[in-house]
Amino acid sequence: MLDFKQNKNLKNRNLKFQRNRYSLFSILFFLFSFFATAQVTSSVDSTKIKIGEEILYTINVQIDSTDVVVFPEEQTFAPLEMIESYKTDTTFEGTKYRLIKKYGLTQFDSGNYTIPPQRIFINNNPFLTDSIKVEVADVPVDTTKQKMFDIKPAVEVKGPRFEWLLLLYWLVPIVLIIVIAIYLFQRKKRKDAAQKQLPPYEEAIVALKTLDNSQLLKENKNKEYYSNLTIIVKRYLDREVDEAALESTSDELITRLMMHKDAGSFDFDLETIRKLDSIFKRADLVKFAKMNQESGQAEVDRKTIEEIINETHEAVPEPTEEELLKNQEYLEKLHKKRQRRKWILGISGVVAAVILAGTIYGAVTGFDNLKDKVLGNQMRELAEGRWVKSEYGSPAVILETPEVLIRAEVPVTNASKSTVSGRDIFTFGQMNSPLYIMVSTMRFNQKQDIALDSALDAVLDDLEQSGAKNMIVKRDDFETEKGIKGLKAYGEFNVQVSDNKVLKEKSTYELLLFAQQNGLQEVLIVYQNDGKYAEEILKRIEASIELEISAKNDGQ
Repeated sequence: MLDFKQNKNLKNRNLKFQRNRYSLFSILFFLFSFFATAQVTSSVDSTKIKIGEEILYTINVQIDSTDVVVFPEEQTFAPLEMIESYKTDTTFEGTKYRLIKKYGLTQFDSGNYTIPPQRIFINNNPFLTDSIKVEVADVPVDTTKQKMFDIKPAVEVKGPRFEWLLLLYWLVPIVLIIVIAIYLFQRKKRKDAAQKQLPPYEEAIVALKTLDNSQLLKENKNKEYYSNLTIIVKRYLDREVDEAALESTSDELITRLMMHKDAGSFDFDLETIRKLDSIFKRADLVKFAKMNQESGQAEVDRKTIEEIINETHEAVPEPTEEELLKNQEYLEKLHKKRQRRKWILGISGVVAAVILAGTIYGAVTGFDNLKDKVLGNQMRELAEGRWVKSEYGSPAVILETPEVLIRAEVPVTNASKSTVSGRDIFTFGQMNSPLYIMVSTMRFNQKQDIALDSALDAVLDDLEQSGAKNMIVKRDDFETEKGIKGLKAYGEFNVQVSDNKVLKEKSTYELLLFAQQNGLQEVLIVYQNDGKYAEEILKRIEASIELEISAKNDGQ
């Protein structure tokens, strides 16, 4: 009975061990299969820097084409500080992809630091890189050779000279705009007042009542009283009877009223005209001869003027329906004309202000700068924008460009022979764009000495097949900042954009070629010459070129 129980326990232990072993093998198999499809490594370009120098921290991930990779983008490098996150570069290795992500790190205190492991997610599965130790060295200062000086006393510094001319440049357009705005506002105000104006008869009666409420007679201001009285009747006659009444003298107005009566234009009573003439003469004596009137004469004249206005109003014929329609059409046309004039004046004022402001801005900052601001300048935006430094292909070409170059399909050309094992091409823009950049790297099956002159002929022949027509070729030697020698071809050509169309404007190009025993590296820059920014871009790209080249090839 005891042996049976022991055998049963032993059998259970064996069964449990087999299950655990099976689970362990399953986990190991899963991890092995997962790590077999994704490899993550990290490295730095230097483990020892000075304070403030940049450490280039690189993460390499080898994956399949269907994998999704997420790199860290936040400050996860403490105690070091990330100063820049460079764009991810991609290379092909057979059926695999290799993603290269670089970060610029630094530290402003000396000491020994550890870059912590970084978490990379591949298909939502986390991977950790190795931690890396770095040393930040202090800047040595030899106090035995460097003289020490006392702190200098504070020195009073005069403020910058006030730029009156610059103030004038900005003040003149502002004042002009304000003046134009005030003029338009006053003009609109006058128009609104004219539109709200009462009819002639009502306006005259209201004016007489206003004159009655004044204190001119009580203050013995006869001259002002008669001036207002004659103006009221003249304005009424000007609007209702004769358009020249306000500009006429008293005698001229009486003469013109008699002519209207004789012509039959208005049915005036002769006695009414004589009364008006008598009041005008009395008013002239008061205004110019300072004659004193009898007491109550002014009130009598005021009453007479109101009677004259009433009689004239009755004598003026009422407009017919046809006249009213014509007058309505005329008023509508006049309103539209005034509206058009208003818009034209407003737009003209704004355009004038903008032109004046643009002229002043161009005079201060330069008219080329003004043109670029208004019309835009793609070459200037590329030259003054933030550039990207990256490496392309294998053997790698490292250079700075206004934008990241994009991998392109590799065409079959004269340079692609049976000895070529692989080729990578990266481009920005098109051949007929304002700026075109192309970087090409070529790898050979076996090491061989390459004649750069022959290789350059083949590359130029490929360039002609790609659409470069009427090429002008000049050749010269070229050497990078680090002393790597190559060959340069430069000149001009016309770009063919279709089977039967070639651009009339010539494009400027520069082709740089470098050779080593197992590879050929090419940099092509084509641009529409704008006389300034394109040449700046070319020189900056030239100065930034670095090459991945083996020790055996140094000095070529």
